[in-house]
Amino acid sequence: MSGTAPRLKAAAHAAVERRAEEIAALSDELMRRPEPGYAEHATAERFAAWLTEAGLQPRTGLARTGVKAVLPGGGAGPRVALVGELDALTLPEHPLADPATGAAHACGHHAQLAAVAGAAIGLGEVMAELDGSAALIAAPAEELGDVDGIMDAAGAPAGGSDRVEFPVGKAELLRLGAFDDVDMALLAHTGRGGGPRFSVGDTLNGSCVVRARFTGRSAHAGSSPWLGVNALKAATVAAHAVDAQRETFPDGDDVRLNYRITGDAGALGSVPASAVLHTMVRARTVEGLERAAEALTRAARAGALALGARVETDTLLAYLPLTSAPGLDDVVARNAHPLMGAEATARGRHLGACTDMGDLAHVMPVSHPYSGGAEGDHHSTGYRIVDHRAAAVEPALYLAGAVVDLLADGAREARRVLHASPPPLSLPQYLALRRGMNRHEIQEEA
Repeated sequence: MSGTAPRLKAAAHAAVERRAEEIAALSDELMRRPEPGYAEHATAERFAAWLTEAGLQPRTGLARTGVKAVLPGGGAGPRVALVGELDALTLPEHPLADPATGAAHACGHHAQLAAVAGAAIGLGEVMAELDGSAALIAAPAEELGDVDGIMDAAGAPAGGSDRVEFPVGKAELLRLGAFDDVDMALLAHTGRGGGPRFSVGDTLNGSCVVRARFTGRSAHAGSSPWLGVNALKAATVAAHAVDAQRETFPDGDDVRLNYRITGDAGALGSVPASAVLHTMVRARTVEGLERAAEALTRAARAGALALGARVETDTLLAYLPLTSAPGLDDVVARNAHPLMGAEATARGRHLGACTDMGDLAHVMPVSHPYSGGAEGDHHSTGYRIVDHRAAAVEPALYLAGAVVDLLADGAREARRVLHASPPPLSLPQYLALRRGMNRHEIQEEA
């Protein structure tokens, strides 16, 4: 099968524009009913309903709430996934936060879903003339949620089919085989308010969470504190040791550290017998992550040793670093520029944030562009989509156009991308890497 890409793109764009107000309204609707990761039931139901109304037969309940539908083409060829994220961030102080769960769309995932829904409408008009197919995927849990629950379940006997092994949704979908038939993937993310209108080819950090649980011994804090072991002070010493590590990381690792300490709920007059130090470490490479995570576990051991406490450390890989496929970025940029202008484009930045698109990038070519439409900083109470056309409709247009370019004329462009950007890892190698970076260690009292 072959078709003229400009003609097919014009038809796809016209279909998107006819529904532009509905696409923008869907983005706004989802923004106002946020749900936390692995619990995005209403959001998934709404997305699946849109696909059903478009004549598709979506599969639901993937990794609890994920949704997937396939738009077949008119000829054999690669499969391109358009991916959106279902979840919101836990940020109870956000003005649009759900009062029951604290979830708020402070990262713009709702606009991604609307963009995929809109692109599906456009592609439905032209897929019969394309060589390949498109998968429309809504993924759960891009934000880190119940990290403690994942850590505590590690090594426990396998539960039911609903059990989650990984803290982020695309890793779970990969584990469960939802991407087995996908050759490459695109996801359009809203950018920071005040940032470039369009950005592509950016690299992002990966991250680990290191949890150190300190156990001491309670005692009367006034009359006999020497009989106790202060777990909270052990955690505080460890936190200072974490801070002392910052200058030891190579510049090229782009390490970011943030942590929080929680103590026990005991009486103020007692020596605290338990405390927990949670640290998230981000780095540009897997090797940088491993070096930094080891430094954090050393810091935890040092805090325990200084006070004579016991410490258990758990390291959990959260996200792998993201590097996109240059050829795929070129296709996306080529379709975005007519909408926004090449002069409005940034390319090749390094961002300290993380995304589980980095996990996908380890097993297939991906592109993760950023679009406009937002105000405020990601993950802040001021973040909000204020222009749903820029955040959802424009990405729907350039995503649909990119799929047309990739799959037109015998899918020549898609095959070129696949040849130029072979995946770094096979799926078994990826799963082994992910599981191999998780570990549990114990240091008993000195």
